[in-house]
Amino acid sequence: MKSQRKEIWMEVPARRGFVNLTPEVESAVRASGIREGLCLVNAMHITASVFINDDERGLHRDFERWLETLAPEKPHAQYDHNRTGEDNGDAHLKRTVMGREVVVAVTNGALDLGPWEQIYYGEFDGLRRKRVLIKMIGE
Repeated sequence: MKSQRKEIWMEVPARRGFVNLTPEVESAVRASGIREGLCLVNAMHITASVFINDDERGLHRDFERWLETLAPEKPHAQYDHNRTGEDNGDAHLKRTVMGREVVVAVTNGALDLGPWEQIYYGEFDGLRRKRVLIKMIGE
């Protein structure tokens, strides 16, 4: 069994945003040489997420509105977490809803995604460098 690890570093230029990671994950899988196995894609920060969904801007705006309804950023004082000097209590909640990671099967050397599925990084407390881990295991 082989394993391969890669990190992607990025800085989303806004507090919140979604980045399609699929091309970079596909490239990492090809470079790994793994033909059959699993690929984990993990947000390495507690205010960011990795999830799978459609590559459609309207849906992304829907996510933004929905998440802001569930955990509005302001007023900051509504979150006990923000009493520690932080202002990102909402980002922790949004990450919990959207998830920490995804695992995708690798079949014949490629991601085995369903129709329309894309891998996304969700940023909920941006404007600074953060990383995503890609870990592949298999044969």
